[in-house]
Amino acid sequence: MVVVGAGPGGLAAAALLARAGAKVTVVERDAVVGGRTRTWATAEGYRFDAGPTFFLYPRVLREIFAACGARLEDHVELRRLEAAYRLVFEDGDELTVSGDLAGMERAIAALSPHDAANVRRFLDDNRTKLGLFRPVLEQDFSRLRDLVTPAMIRALPWLRPRLSVDSDLRKYFEDARVRLAFSFQTKYLGMSPFKCPSLFTILSFLEYEHGVYHPIGGCGTVSVATAQLVRELGAEIRLSAPAERIEFANGRPRAVLAGGQRHTADAVVINGDFAHAAPRLIPQEYRPRWSDTKLSKSRLSCSTFMLYLGIVGSLRPLPHHTVLLARDYRRNLQDIEQGNLPLEPSLYVQHAGATDDGMAPPGHTSLYVLVPVPNLRAGIDWRREASRYRDLVLARLKLVGIKDLEHRIRYERVVTPLEWRDEFAIGEGATFSLAHNIGQMLYWRPHNRFGPGIYLTGGGTHPGSGLPTIYESARISARLLLQDFGLDAQVAMPPREIVLAAGDREVAA
Repeated sequence: MVVVGAGPGGLAAAALLARAGAKVTVVERDAVVGGRTRTWATAEGYRFDAGPTFFLYPRVLREIFAACGARLEDHVELRRLEAAYRLVFEDGDELTVSGDLAGMERAIAALSPHDAANVRRFLDDNRTKLGLFRPVLEQDFSRLRDLVTPAMIRALPWLRPRLSVDSDLRKYFEDARVRLAFSFQTKYLGMSPFKCPSLFTILSFLEYEHGVYHPIGGCGTVSVATAQLVRELGAEIRLSAPAERIEFANGRPRAVLAGGQRHTADAVVINGDFAHAAPRLIPQEYRPRWSDTKLSKSRLSCSTFMLYLGIVGSLRPLPHHTVLLARDYRRNLQDIEQGNLPLEPSLYVQHAGATDDGMAPPGHTSLYVLVPVPNLRAGIDWRREASRYRDLVLARLKLVGIKDLEHRIRYERVVTPLEWRDEFAIGEGATFSLAHNIGQMLYWRPHNRFGPGIYLTGGGTHPGSGLPTIYESARISARLLLQDFGLDAQVAMPPREIVLAAGDREVAA
């Protein structure tokens, strides 16, 4: 078996396959593992996460490690943040989000006493929703009839496909600021809460119920640990070996050409970004449901404009995560959807030094700034706009209390949608892959079993973007591959659970 790409999904799939006895080779275009989930160090000693900056719901990865005979905690220190976020509304209000339910109710009451009374009802309902949808997110959708499995039928009343996240939240919260506190998480999917399907209210629930975690040393430490597990299980990882093409014979893959070498393969797991990798590796005749024409018409997520800044001095008491929510948040998102650069953008700031002193040299600070922007289909000339937009973003940082910054910068890297496409191999620079509208979810998303001998993992397949779902995609695809080849698929089966009534917890069967 050959796995193309050593990102989170590819590494997890490789570990499960190797554990089941398959001979596995992973080929990776870069000199390091992790894809976007990597951490790099500069010559000056600053450390930065490239993409994801925290772990949400690490349960799935824990289960994968356990299935492979290991404990995640023996390889990575995941530290739960006491305060998940500081939300800064441009009108001047703030809200600190934490797992302290009573504290959250008090903080929300300062904005809207009526809404504070509904927090527990929201959590109870979404606990039930997650319990019902977990089996759906863990199953594959290879056939149309998979839409009418018992799990789907049980979950269907909670799907509400015509409701957006924001409209669903109106049942609980009147204040627009409170709804934003429970809906801005749709940015993890690169989508607007005003259009993202209501299913994804479970994102904020996961944060409040299960916590937000920082891996000490950066998110890349998780990728390095998973790669170590892959090697311990007997699989091989070839770095600096970009996949050039897949050879097919009689409708099935027979080899992968990568880094100038030919790797024979009975099956191939593709972990590359779907919009980038599929047209380059899979001839159109082997992807009739996802031709080049259909791909060109598919809905893609937004992109991001990134600043990675090494700063002399401290930024305390800046918390670990800060989110600036633009005064006109809906207009901000509409600009992105229409292909326009927002002039008053929302932004996200990671100050990892609030939790982890190892992310910068003594007396210095590493700062990560992310701004949602249109993907490359918008036709924006980033070679011309990058410098101007960088200055605009630095000015916006003053709104979250980061002032007098310019002269303190000792290291700076800017990543635009162009770099996401050219350096990170992301189609159209759409950093969150295919959009998650109903027409591109479940059966209508590229299938985990993409074709005979071809399997997908990552944000471009079911269940979608975000680390927990990417790891779940690896488990689904590994299970399908093992079943197809008559190997022990039990290693890739999720633990069974009993779904209880609202207000109760999930209990292992």
